[in-house]
Order: sequence, then C-alpha cells, then structure tokens
Amino acid sequence: MQRLILTIGLLILIKCPVLFAEQIVKEFNFGHKTKSGSILLKKAMAYQINQGYGFEFSTEQSVTIDQKNRNLFSKKPFYFSVKVPEGNYKITISYQGLGNQAYSSTIRSESRRLQIENQEVLPNRVLDRTFIVHIKNSKIVSGGIVALKKPRELQKLDWDNKLTLEFQQTNCISAIRIESVRDIPTIFLAGNSTVVNQEDEPWTSWGQMIPRFFDSGIAIANHAESGLALSSFLSSKRLEKILSVAKSGDYLFIEFGHNDQKEKGEYAGAYKGYSERLRHFVNEFRTKGGIPVILTSTARRAFDEQGNLLQTLGDFPDAARKVAAELQVPLIDLNKKTSLFYKALGVEESKRAFVHYPAHTFPNQKNDLADNTHFNPYGAYEIAKMVLTGIKENNLNIADHIVDFQGFDPQQPDDFKTWYWPPSLINSVVKPDGN
Repeated sequence: MQRLILTIGLLILIKCPVLFAEQIVKEFNFGHKTKSGSILLKKAMAYQINQGYGFEFSTEQSVTIDQKNRNLFSKKPFYFSVKVPEGNYKITISYQGLGNQAYSSTIRSESRRLQIENQEVLPNRVLDRTFIVHIKNSKIVSGGIVALKKPRELQKLDWDNKLTLEFQQTNCISAIRIESVRDIPTIFLAGNSTVVNQEDEPWTSWGQMIPRFFDSGIAIANHAESGLALSSFLSSKRLEKILSVAKSGDYLFIEFGHNDQKEKGEYAGAYKGYSERLRHFVNEFRTKGGIPVILTSTARRAFDEQGNLLQTLGDFPDAARKVAAELQVPLIDLNKKTSLFYKALGVEESKRAFVHYPAHTFPNQKNDLADNTHFNPYGAYEIAKMVLTGIKENNLNIADHIVDFQGFDPQQPDDFKTWYWPPSLINSVVKPDGN
C-alpha cells in the first residue's frame, strides 16, 4: 500500500509540476544590501552561467553602480538576465529620482516585449513599477518538445533558460525583484509573423506590444512564430505545448491566414483545412476550461493605382468570422480594423507602419527595406490597440486588467511623427518568414 501511495504521489508530481513548484524570489540590490536574502551587486558584471545572473551583450560597460547612493545608473541601453525555470514572474523595478531633473525609462523583456513605456520618474522621488513576464521552454510535460525553427528560434531570448530585461533611455534603479506567480490568468497567443515576438529591429508584431497595456494581474505567453500556418503550428507541437501548461480561465488568441494561403492539396483552402483546424484549436482549448478568441488576419498593405486598398487574403477572414459565429467564439476583426488604419494613413503614409526604410538606416543595411506584410514598432503598437479595443468590445473579463488605454479608432491613429521607440541593440536586415 505504501508503495502504491508513493507511486501515485510521483505521478501527480510529474503531471502537475507547477502545483508543487517552489516559490522563487530573487532580489538584486545595487551598492547596499537592504534585505536578508537579497543579492548585492557592487559592480556591473557580465552574465555567468555558474552564478545565474548578470549583464548581457557587453552592456555592463554601459552601467555604473553607485555604492554611495545605492543605485544602478545608466543613460545607455543595457540588458540584465537571471536564470529561472518556466513560469510567470512578477517583476518589480524600484526607481530612484535624480536630484536635479526628471527622467524617462522604457523596459522590455525577452525578445523585445514592451513592458514599461516612457515611465517618468520625478526628481527626488522613489517609484515602484511591476509587470509580468512569461518564461517558456520547449519541453512538453507529457513528453516531447516543440520543434523550434533552426537557427532562428534557437538564438532567441524568448527560448533560452533566462529572464532578460532590456532597459532603455535613462535608468536609476535601487532594486530589481523577481518572484514567481501562479494564480493569474494567462493569455496565450497562437499565430504567425504578425503576432510573434520579433527579436530584431525594426521588425515588430502586435503580440510583443500588448503586454505594456496589462497590469500585473495578467500574463502574456506568446507562442507565435514567423512563417507558420495552423497546420505547421500543430505539427511543430506548439498547440500541444500550450495545452500542457494552460489552466482553466486562461485565454487563447488565434490569428492565422497569411501562410495558410500557401497550402496546396485537396484539403487546402479557407473553408476546408483552415476552418477545420480553427475548430480544432477552439475545441481543444475549451477542454482545458479555457476561453478561445479568434482574430482575423491583419491585412497586407496593397493599394491599386487609384489608391484603393486591395484585400489580398481571399476568403480567410470570412472563414474565421464564420467559425467564430458557428462556435460562439469571441471575434476580433483585425482584418477590418487594419484596413481602416491603412486607408486613414493613405498610400504613402501607411508605409510608416511597415518596415519601409531607406538604405543605411540600420547597421549593415546596404539596401532599402520595403516590406508590406511586417510591421515596424509604430505599426505593431497601433495594432495592439486594435486588439485591446476588440477585447473591450467583446466584454472579456481580462478587460478589467487593461491599463493606460482609453480606446482606439483605427481611422484616427496616433501621430507617428510624435510616437517614440528607442531602438534595441539587436537588428537585422533579414525579413521574417512568411512574407
């Protein structure tokens, strides 16, 4: 009997590792140790595997630790990483005000996920800001692994075994606290290059912008990847991975269509394989007690000679709408909203939302970049606002956790001339898969 009880206990541990996971709390103080158990950093050191924390990409050279004033200070971009297991983490940044002027800070996590945007810190004030970062790995609890794209995904910060924070603008910080959290809803994102966390400037997607608009009561787990259709998302075991960690009350946002157009064979097509797989995603996630949401594909930037926007996605947006209505799934019509957005900007100005840059805008960029499928930071930011609008229009419970958002009309977008994004250090001239 004891052996049977032990066996059952081991099986429970194997099947439910999060339930019994140890609470993780790591706090880093700069210049002065203020709490028992906190880690004191007297100088900026590069990340080392054996200690499990430190600065990345040689940016320790951009940081000064002032032991007298007990803070870390920098006016340059820097990256700080901490080794942690898979899970959701609440990050608390303790800012210190400068004595003579206000300053602004922007923080991103992992592969350029926007978390804090232009946070103003007033002179001689202290300020704590918290946000949630989801850390994932490729292992599936029931066995097997996600088939990551090589070498692209193997090189991404999103898929390593560390939590990486990217600090931009000015930062004067007394402490960074990292603690695991288990009892908050997670929004899983399934999609393609218009959704994925793009690692390299200037490519950007709405999935990496949307964390900025949620409080610390929601986690965003972005499992999208460039070049994927519903079929390849399934065959690479990404849905299986999501289902292995999802819990009742979580959400799954599903946006596909661009790459599904390329499928061949008798089963290909908007009303055939695409619709059937959408139903499969919805039904499988519902078996976990989760709430699926269908999003129509973002439109491509395609105008005719008369300046009329062309719809290049065929029947796929309509098929997504029909499946959502059939299964009574909340629908966010990004195809319609992005179309209105491009029309409002016009033929030439709509380039401002995409990766259109003259040669030599970025390091090692010898030629012009002209991509009418993939967004730049401004375009991705505006589309994230369209998703937030859709959440509110559908009266989803997660709307209660949206912050700093009063609504958005895609026909009256933010002025790109006044919108600011400090570029990350990592950039590439290579287009993401799925153009």
